[in-house]
Amino acid sequence: MRAPAGVGPLRRLVVLRHAKSAWPPGVADHERPLAPRGRRDAPAAGRALAEADRLPDLALCSTAVRARQTWELASTQWGTPPPVRFDPRLYAADVPELLHVVREVPPDVATLLLVGHNPGLEDLVLDLAGDDLGDALGQVRAKFPTSAIADLTWHGPTWRDLTPGTALLTSVTVPRGRKE
Repeated sequence: MRAPAGVGPLRRLVVLRHAKSAWPPGVADHERPLAPRGRRDAPAAGRALAEADRLPDLALCSTAVRARQTWELASTQWGTPPPVRFDPRLYAADVPELLHVVREVPPDVATLLLVGHNPGLEDLVLDLAGDDLGDALGQVRAKFPTSAIADLTWHGPTWRDLTPGTALLTSVTVPRGRKE
């Protein structure tokens, strides 16, 4: 039997779109690295997560080079990075596939970081958010750019109980690094 919505511990899903990638000629999409701007923005995303006290208990990251580099540069901004799982299913995933992967997360994980790609991540945020604070949903509908971070909270006994429209979109930020 499924627990009713709103029952269970507070859980947080932090969605991070990979930083700006390069488009080198002859390089397959999965192998594209970060562009110089992405190399600046990814650490800024890590700092933003730390400053907002949104550090995850577990990270799930696409196997694409640009997503892995985003994770590596962001997580260096934290004292002790959490465990990370690189999952090939997150590359080019749509909402049903993303939800399938998230629902496999162990129930002892309270805060989960998902590092991946658009349009799947943007669609996931819009699908899960039943409400928002301010105009976060409007911001995501307008654009969910590279390095964007969406913070969704919900109550549920396990990650299997996360369903469309049950989360609160508490914030959307787009950290940018500085040119040196």
